[in-house]
Amino acid sequence: MTKGAGETAGAVDRLYRLVEADLSHVNALILERMRSDVPLIPELAGHLVNSGGKRVRPMLTLAAAQLCGYQGLAHIRLATAVEFIHTATLLHDDVVDESELRRGKAAAHVIWGNAPSVLVGDFLFSRSFQLMVETGSLRVLGILSNASAVIAEGEVMQLNTQGNIGVAEETYLKIIAAKTAALFAAAAESGAVIAQTDGLREAALKSYGHNLGIAFQLVDDALDYSGREAMMGKAVGDDFRDGKLTLPVIIALGHANTDEVEFWRRTMAQRQQTDADLTHAIHLIEKHHAIAATVSKARSFTDEACRALNVFPDSPMRRALTDLAEFCISRAY
Repeated sequence: MTKGAGETAGAVDRLYRLVEADLSHVNALILERMRSDVPLIPELAGHLVNSGGKRVRPMLTLAAAQLCGYQGLAHIRLATAVEFIHTATLLHDDVVDESELRRGKAAAHVIWGNAPSVLVGDFLFSRSFQLMVETGSLRVLGILSNASAVIAEGEVMQLNTQGNIGVAEETYLKIIAAKTAALFAAAAESGAVIAQTDGLREAALKSYGHNLGIAFQLVDDALDYSGREAMMGKAVGDDFRDGKLTLPVIIALGHANTDEVEFWRRTMAQRQQTDADLTHAIHLIEKHHAIAATVSKARSFTDEACRALNVFPDSPMRRALTDLAEFCISRAY
């Protein structure tokens, strides 16, 4: 049953309360491992790390470990590594996309420039691998290092399809599975692996993270055309301006008449845009109910994420993870 927006809005807070003690250690370790004799590194990294992100990915690692009964401390290092990987990819992505905002603040490259942002991202990637090695788990190192490679592949795939109005829905889903869902899946799976639980539970948490990550990105892509900049933490219409073919546009194109196809070709493929074009793009997406269809697709993935948790007995943590999936959908309303 779908929960009301007010109820789902507290889902992240409920998960936070369950992992609060561990997350405080993660935050302390983040600050410790951001230190450097080069002052620009903690200054630039801290601009993003401390900018109000909900820490959803590291919380998934902590939650998975707790759900599997883990009693040690290695999950703190893992969750920190996950956050560093995520932050590094954001720093790199904002340079590639030329995004001016991140979480409602000026993107790091706008303040410090492209080269420092890329290099500090590299520093954080390196720190993440140090933290993985410190856990002593080759399996965890394999999971997170593979996810890092897949994320980069996803970004290159997206770059190669930019401006191509013939992108199929299947291709788009492969892109977001790589660039977003891979880290969600790895964050959850690594928490189970460090707890040395059985393979069924490991696979369940990997599936949960994968499906949650796809749903999360689908909702983000829908929000980019919904006018809710405060929810996005970035400028509405960034995907449109960048020529990114996301699912709302793919759906609208699937129902487009000749004039509409020409509009999308001019604005997305040829990147010839006027000030009025974003408003018209939103109109076409609304005309063809593309936002509702995108959110419906996201719902199918959150349902699958919740089903994956059925291998676990009922508990406050399982309910919190189920509610987190519901929250993902509620952001669209």
